[in-house]
Amino acid sequence: MADEAFSIDKRPLRDLLQQVEVGKAQLPEFQRGWVWPYPNIASLLASISLSYPVGTVMLLKAGGDVRFKYRPIEGATPVGEPEPESLVLDGQQRLTSLFQALKLKGPVVTQDLRKHQVSGWFYVDMIQALDDNGDREDAIRFLPESRKVLDFRGQVVEDYSTPEREYEAHLFPLHSVFDGGDWGDDFTDHWDGAKDKRQLWRDFNEAFVRPFDRYHVPVIELGKATPRQAVCQVFEKVNTGGVTLTVFELLTATYAADEFDLRSHWEQECRAAWKAPEYRILREVSNTDFLQAVTLLATGARRRREAERGTDEERLPRIGCKRKDMLALSLEDYLHFAPSVIAGFKASAKFLHQQFLFDTKFLPYGTQLIPLAAILAMAGEAAQSAGAQHKLARWFWCGVFGELYGGSTETRFSQDLPDVVDWIRAGADEPRTVTAAQFTPGRLLTLRTRNSAAYKGVYALLLKAGAMDWRTGEKAEVTGYFDESIDIHHIFPKIWCDKAGYAPADYNSIINKTPLTARTNRIIGGAAPSDYLGRLVKTAETAHEGVAERIRSHLAHPDLMAADDFGEFFAARKAALLGSISAAMGKAILEDESATHSPGINLDVSDDTDDL
Repeated sequence: MADEAFSIDKRPLRDLLQQVEVGKAQLPEFQRGWVWPYPNIASLLASISLSYPVGTVMLLKAGGDVRFKYRPIEGATPVGEPEPESLVLDGQQRLTSLFQALKLKGPVVTQDLRKHQVSGWFYVDMIQALDDNGDREDAIRFLPESRKVLDFRGQVVEDYSTPEREYEAHLFPLHSVFDGGDWGDDFTDHWDGAKDKRQLWRDFNEAFVRPFDRYHVPVIELGKATPRQAVCQVFEKVNTGGVTLTVFELLTATYAADEFDLRSHWEQECRAAWKAPEYRILREVSNTDFLQAVTLLATGARRRREAERGTDEERLPRIGCKRKDMLALSLEDYLHFAPSVIAGFKASAKFLHQQFLFDTKFLPYGTQLIPLAAILAMAGEAAQSAGAQHKLARWFWCGVFGELYGGSTETRFSQDLPDVVDWIRAGADEPRTVTAAQFTPGRLLTLRTRNSAAYKGVYALLLKAGAMDWRTGEKAEVTGYFDESIDIHHIFPKIWCDKAGYAPADYNSIINKTPLTARTNRIIGGAAPSDYLGRLVKTAETAHEGVAERIRSHLAHPDLMAADDFGEFFAARKAALLGSISAAMGKAILEDESATHSPGINLDVSDDTDDL
């Protein structure tokens, strides 16, 4: 079994580079471009000339059931469009560097250490390379494409643009290392067979050139039957210094083998579907999020079909959207379910607007969009009734205030899809997310920054309650839609609270905050509520009761503010916010005065508002 899974052997470097040249060894499409700067290449060349090990190359034998689109290694121009025998999983940078430096009969296009593109040729100083006291890497030079070295005035100070000039400078071009000694013959001919030059070439050929011809590279080759998930995992394990390969990139290469451009479809069909301003809540949906939703829908539909056929419960296929599930997503299933998921995400944006969530800045959990889109796609018209929307809202807010979508969430996704769809369609039992959600009153005291999903949830519930700006009387969601300067600000200002001796842990909590425009916040300043309420009345050009009404729309008590009674105000608003959360979750929240904080919650007193 092990022999079938992979083989290990050593192959001549010459043969590997020949395979690259004729297209027998190519790159899977998910491999990124070649990025090594020329000093790294010089170091690699020096190591091989000294017969030092430079690492293992890992290949995947082509022609198995899992197909990937492929491309030649940079610089290789195989005749026709040959199908590769092997795909390079690890060793791309080394093979490309060696191929371009040793086999390419043209300048190497690479980078300097500042990542600026440069083009040139690799040479080695023959005399310096033979110096036992010298550094072999210092003997290797990278010359400009013109083979002329210029000074800062642009004047030529070194010229190696003809073979004769190479011979005279004792500079050996690395692209001649496999030419069978032809360059050496021309070198000695140039010097009319001078004895010292013949000896120089013999010594150099033995010490520097022949090690390349004798060099063998350790090669691990995975068998044709290696599954896609294993290819992905192996690729990431051996490329720990690079950027993680995403599922999207691997599926892009897989689908490309069937002439389907997944990246283009994502950009032009999927993401383009929600570019309009009303869908801005979706602007951070990633290609992997989309694939997870498609996979959820595909596996959910497969399980439902099997259940309708009478398959026993324990033998039903699982619903999932973990990495291995996404990698198993066939192109057929993707094409079938992607349109429904696009519609599901657009329906999600509409649903979130009804929950007064308009922008990603205040979206509690971006991850909750994934099951939401899949649920709406699978439920279809059944999710549009008032009763279904109420159930969907309960599930959503239980996820938010139960704080159930942080960390690893794929298992919850796979539960939510059938649970919520069955709840909507057939009145089945409440989803597990609804039954599991709990919100303790003390949690309000620890919500101080928008890093928390529940903090953002309270903000949305205040908008949903009809919160109006205290100065203009505009609904906060209207102001926020047209003016992004609206944000969460303190009701009792920080400066006033500090002077009055109240604890930052209390006055920085969400209980003492509410959505206001920047201009209204500047009117408030650091003054006591009894002072700034009068200024608001004057600026708003309205009666005291008008401002009081707008304050009540924030679930706040204007009379307690006018009396500067922070303690009573704090208790009353806490109760009002808990009532709003309870209504959204469809669950009673029991007040426990003995528990001021929830266990496991960070109790720092940090604050992310910029007011006084």
